Amino acid sequence: MNPSFDFSLLKVMYINCTLKTSPRQSHTEGLMKVSMDIMESERVKVDYLRLADYIVPNGLLPDMTEEGATQDHWPTIYERIMASDILVIGTPIWLGEKSSLAAKLIERLYGMSARTNTKGQYAYYGRVGGCVITGNEDGIKHCAMGILYALQHLGYSIPPQADCGWVGEAGPGPSYLDKESGAKENEFTNRNTTFMTYNLLHLAKILKELDGYPAYGNSKKNWDDGTRWNFENPEYG
Repeated sequence: MNPSFDFSLLKVMYINCTLKTSPRQSHTEGLMKVSMDIMESERVKVDYLRLADYIVPNGLLPDMTEEGATQDHWPTIYERIMASDILVIGTPIWLGEKSSLAAKLIERLYGMSARTNTKGQYAYYGRVGGCVITGNEDGIKHCAMGILYALQHLGYSIPPQADCGWVGEAGPGPSYLDKESGAKENEFTNRNTTFMTYNLLHLAKILKELDGYPAYGNSKKNWDDGTRWNFENPEYG
């Protein structure tokens, strides 16, 4: 911890979208823990969950019991997400894509995206997002591209180098936590994981100290009330 940088007022939420329920070993969790350990060393409050441990139906309503689901843990998970300044999504790679649970998480986040904050902006404004990817096949950048695009579209801010990952050789082979993989000593992965973690912290700290983004030019409430700032409707002749 460097006394020049105080991140102790920040809170981060890590959601692991492994297909494995606890307590089965998750290689994605193994790499996420590297980032979590850095966060905790910087006195950041860390929250973590595996989505597979919860009942989260498919759908876009805030609570899918309204459409007949017998149970939906999403409202509670959403509260934990909204209590955090940073969201980090972790996923394994399957067939070159993020997991089905990662896709479901993004869909459920999207289902809440019309909500607004006290400034009338979309609810995720002022929060920061990143992702952690693991697998035995290529696809880190492809998966990160989709996840980070979705987060920024919903209103999250994405800092530089907001993703990290590890993949083994092409085809079946050792995974991140397997000793023979040598993953924990991989310089590229360790560097990118560290850079991602601190870039998330720096941007989240800046936004928290600024109380998020000014509402000038981006408040849905103001737009709905007729404010147009410097926008003029194009004229067609």
